[in-house]
Amino acid sequence: MNRAVRHESFLAWRNFRHLKWACVLSILSVGLYLGFDFPAGHNGGTWLGYTLGTIGALLIVWLMWFGIRKRRYGPGNWSLKGWLSAHVYLGLSLVIVGTLHTGFQLGWNIHSLAYILMLIVIASGAIGLLVYVRVPQLMTENRRSQSLDEMARAIVEIDGEAAKAALQLSDEFAELVRMSQNGTHIGGSFRRIITARDSGCGTARAIARAREISRNLPPVEAQKASELARILGGKLEIVQRARRDLRLKALLDLWLYIHVPVTIALVITLIAHIIAVYFYWG
Repeated sequence: MNRAVRHESFLAWRNFRHLKWACVLSILSVGLYLGFDFPAGHNGGTWLGYTLGTIGALLIVWLMWFGIRKRRYGPGNWSLKGWLSAHVYLGLSLVIVGTLHTGFQLGWNIHSLAYILMLIVIASGAIGLLVYVRVPQLMTENRRSQSLDEMARAIVEIDGEAAKAALQLSDEFAELVRMSQNGTHIGGSFRRIITARDSGCGTARAIARAREISRNLPPVEAQKASELARILGGKLEIVQRARRDLRLKALLDLWLYIHVPVTIALVITLIAHIIAVYFYWG
């Protein structure tokens, strides 16, 4: 029983507690919206608009606390998994609460900007959820029980093995081994990291050239050249896994470069929206 609880997904935390709360909030909001009519129609200036707007603003501030809470260590009233569950489900319910708050009336103003930024924050958060659910599993499968440091050490060992194999061949093969050592890069530019590819990879070029040369060699030398190509192929496989590992790590962080700045912009715009409503229109 304890083991099952320990491995419970944050999405299913406490028997989907926050999903249920999000459904209740959404249903109540829709019910109130459909249950009341106003002379000027639904908009943010009615008592219902004010109520839904206040709930939405409080939810935004409360959910932002997750960004602070997850950096705190030690016991608290809620587990980190519980906070994340609330962040997901109650954050999604903001789509309904915020939309009903506007009364489907949008324009070129600070109020509509706050609504649009809220949708962008929620959308980027949903993307982040998909990333964090899927990417760690992909990283585990890709690593095959090897850390990035262990991959790097394995590459160095294979370089040594390839250098020994090249000693039995002509100087041209020794040059190919040096090409593999000096022309193979892991990481680098944003494009290389996010695509996990290097069009000028020294190891890939060395393998192709070794196979090309071996076609014109006597059988014994051709076999030795093929063995060198096989060794370099093993290196290339590890290099590609290391590149994929960096790409997956980048994906874990990339969405935050959108989510966090837009969230900050949302808070600033939300404050301006509240000031405009309560102090200038109120």
